[in-house]
Amino acid sequence: MQNISLIGAGTMGNGIAHVFAQNGFHVQLIDISEEALQKGIATITKNLDRMVRKEKISATEKMETLARISPTTDIQQGVMQAALVVEAATENMGLKKKIFTEIDQYAPGEAILATNTSSISITQIAAVTQRPEQVIGMHFMNPVPIMKLVEVIRGYRTSDQVTQHIMELSRQLHKVPVEVNDYPGFISNRILMPMINEAIISLHEGVAGVEQIDTVMKLGMAHPMGPLQLADFIGLDVCLSILQVLVDGFGNPKYAPCPLLVNMVAAGRLGVKSGEGFYQYEAGRKDLVVSPSFTQ
Repeated sequence: MQNISLIGAGTMGNGIAHVFAQNGFHVQLIDISEEALQKGIATITKNLDRMVRKEKISATEKMETLARISPTTDIQQGVMQAALVVEAATENMGLKKKIFTEIDQYAPGEAILATNTSSISITQIAAVTQRPEQVIGMHFMNPVPIMKLVEVIRGYRTSDQVTQHIMELSRQLHKVPVEVNDYPGFISNRILMPMINEAIISLHEGVAGVEQIDTVMKLGMAHPMGPLQLADFIGLDVCLSILQVLVDGFGNPKYAPCPLLVNMVAAGRLGVKSGEGFYQYEAGRKDLVVSPSFTQ
């Protein structure tokens, strides 16, 4: 399994492509946008440059890694020789089903089809393919080159052989795979998102301010990052999407997203990616500054 196809050149997609290529795999990086591909390659290059400066890899290893990544906007050509296709597109069921219908048609019959979804049903995605036994979840954490965990999610019909293969492949990437079953949010986001939502509710109700909430969780619970800062880092739109998946999947109002989160997403305040969420983000600035909306 040396030929990997990666659908989506965004934050997660380029990170996954980076990790595979750095570990000797040949990667077809696929996106419908040429601009997104160029931006993805630029991000990978910047991250590799940082590793060279820190003497974690050599300049030669950097160039070899980049040489293993081939960008393309042609999904048919991009998956034709793949042993594994990893989809890392937007967290939207309709879009993922469309992509899996296409890659099922064009990828080799023996290829494994994986999704990096953080919450959407693997079983439902697999149902649009002719190979549900070969469809699996491979949920990497952001930032992919640094975070060790890969949540490996078995769909209802995912075979033991495919699961074992993906577990071993994750270890080859120097990751720690954890096998879980296919329920909304899996383990990571079923636990994390209600915590983040509760932090936002606490802010919304005036229990404490942004810094106070994050400080309590960092110093009191030994979290490396407070839940509001983490929400900004993940993307508030992504948090909202996952909470909606939990509500739909379990039918339980306890997962209902806080109105403050809904309004912030509607207003385009998405966290780091938009420059403002619970905190403000400026290029080159390392200290956290609470958004003026929460300091009045």
